Parts: sequence; structure tokens; C-alpha cells
Amino acid sequence: MPAGGDGVPAGEEVTGAAVPDVAEGPYDPAAPAPLGVERVPTGHAGVDAHLERLADADHLPADGHLEVYEDVHRGLRSTLTELDARPDDSYDHRS
Repeated sequence: MPAGGDGVPAGEEVTGAAVPDVAEGPYDPAAPAPLGVERVPTGHAGVDAHLERLADADHLPADGHLEVYEDVHRGLRSTLTELDARPDDSYDHRS
């Protein structure tokens, strides 16, 4: 059978094939789009949680990024300050 312009034999239906979703609408260059920046875990749960929060910016327009970045920055400063703080000296030195 001769194939049509889409590579499917004439008279046959395409089933189970991926068909582009036309309902998405036209491309909007101003729409939010993921930056694709990879976040690598540090191994510290507190720091990693703040870094994962950066993914929220991928779904916001550019004017919403600042709020996320400032929130992450505050959280990282707080977490890192806690790591730099001296451990509690509550050990009883008496024998």
C-alpha cells in the first residue's frame, strides 16, 4: 500500500501514536519556562530543601522570581548561620 504524507499506509488509522497537542495555543515567549538549571543535593537536608525551593521560580513569570530568590537566600543564610554557631556547651564537666 502506498504511504500517505505522514508515513502511514493509505486507508489505515494511526492508533497509539503521539499526536502533538494543538490545544496548547500559540507559543508565548513571555510565558514562564523552566531554566533547566540542575540542583545538586548537598547532603544537608536544610540546605537541600532551600535549594529545591528554587524550582518554584520555573513556574513563575520573571517578576515573581525575586520573591523566591529572596526567600531562598534568607533560608540559606539562616541555615548556614546555625551551622556556624557554636555547639551548645551544656556538657556537665563534673566527674
